[in-house]
Amino acid sequence: MSMPMRELGRTGLRVSILSQGGAAFGEQYGSVTLEQARATVQRGIDAGINLIDTSPYYGMTRSESVLGEILAGGLRDRVLICTKAGRYGVDQFDFSAKRITTSLDESLQRLRTDHVDILIAHDIEFADNFEQVFTETADALHRLKQTGKCRFIGMSGYPLGILRQAVERCSLDVVISYAHCTLQSTRLIHDLLPVADAHGVGILNGSPLSLGLLTQQGPPPWHPAPAALKAAAQKASEFCRGNGIDLSYLGMQFCLAEHRVASTITGTAQVPELEVNLRAVGQVPDLKLVEGVKSIFREAGFLDYAWESGRWRDSETGAPSVV
Repeated sequence: MSMPMRELGRTGLRVSILSQGGAAFGEQYGSVTLEQARATVQRGIDAGINLIDTSPYYGMTRSESVLGEILAGGLRDRVLICTKAGRYGVDQFDFSAKRITTSLDESLQRLRTDHVDILIAHDIEFADNFEQVFTETADALHRLKQTGKCRFIGMSGYPLGILRQAVERCSLDVVISYAHCTLQSTRLIHDLLPVADAHGVGILNGSPLSLGLLTQQGPPPWHPAPAALKAAAQKASEFCRGNGIDLSYLGMQFCLAEHRVASTITGTAQVPELEVNLRAVGQVPDLKLVEGVKSIFREAGFLDYAWESGRWRDSETGAPSVV
């Protein structure tokens, strides 16, 4: 089947419901050769994927450089590029107008292009000064849009409260929310989508498997979820395995079927892994299995749970009353 497309807010862009995440190209999840990355990008484009998301943070600029080399081979005109600014390391953030501006110029050089289609202020909940993000950073994004170096602008983060404020105050085109439209949490749909729709802002859904939480192998050691949530996820994985399906595959089916989200971003630099995600496109998830997984998280007290991230605090964040 052909890759389904959806409107991205009021941008006029039609994006593939599955997007290619660039973190893996920065070797965030293990070593990747240039040829492996090239084959994955080519396969994705051939399958109809038309949006690639990256950041200078991914692999300390490696992701952008690798993509720049790959796309320079004649593929640039076949994809929309989304990159970011503001985050440059685990604890390195700079949302000043000057740094946002120079960051884009540096990204354009690495990506070997004269513009990106979307520029995102990256993980804004880690800012030292949120008011600066809503004013100075937003103004810098708008000025860059006026220059033509980026066609559309947005912000990303984990806490939905800060994204709602960004949507309401910053005249954005796009927001990237992650780990909030998954089998474990659908807060994006009821807590962010109504505000985004009211302002004509398109939503990109990152981390559909919740940073590896919703996988058979389980999350990486650094995952911020509490131990009890990880245990519930393992129980959900065993439940799925007992019903003949991998939890991660059901999770991809679930996210890709959510028509209210423009596109789901998932990162892989290996063709076999991409093929699994492509097979989930257009499939209707087994609703009984979806409810079974949700029931496991609900009974453990972790359905729609959100962990703390960055410096932002709002009523959506906090541990449930479980031990």
